[in-house]
Amino acid sequence: MNEPRTIPPRPRDRLYAAVTLVLAVLLLPAAFVRRPGRARELACRWALWMRFPAEDLTGLTDGAMAAFTAARTEALWRHGQLIGLTSGYRDPVVQQRMFDEEVRRSGSPASARMLVLPPAESSHVKGIALDVRPHEGARWLQEHGARYDLYRMYDNEWWHFEHRPDRCGTPPRRRPHPGVGYVIENGGQT
Repeated sequence: MNEPRTIPPRPRDRLYAAVTLVLAVLLLPAAFVRRPGRARELACRWALWMRFPAEDLTGLTDGAMAAFTAARTEALWRHGQLIGLTSGYRDPVVQQRMFDEEVRRSGSPASARMLVLPPAESSHVKGIALDVRPHEGARWLQEHGARYDLYRMYDNEWWHFEHRPDRCGTPPRRRPHPGVGYVIENGGQT
């Protein structure tokens, strides 16, 4: 994934994936009764909800939600990979708080921008950004995400993907970190 070190799959992640897939298979008949044409998607959603109960998909754009749902459904059913969401849409106030905390932690707005953008520039605030887990799921999404217009955007964030239908299956050039390419307060460019 173009990162300095590769995180090896953990045995427990394989176990979680296997258990989640078995659970989805067991839920398939109920999902078929509920939504015959979309039973696999629904069974996948139920099983992943049990694996990642704290996920919050609200606030994503309709396109980002549909793309993410389709991608994670294929990942589970075809490849036995789990893709969970750690962060999607963020309220501008929350994003500003995160940026301010990173400024305090790192010592400057320029260094903070390497990890967190202010609300006006954040794709999370726009509802098109997805921070995913586990690492293997992100790896799968990097390899297959273009089919769903989901792309990894930054070298320093293996977990951050964005829904970019304007790219039509062609990945955008990945940037080293979030602040690259944005104009900062002093008029310079990072």
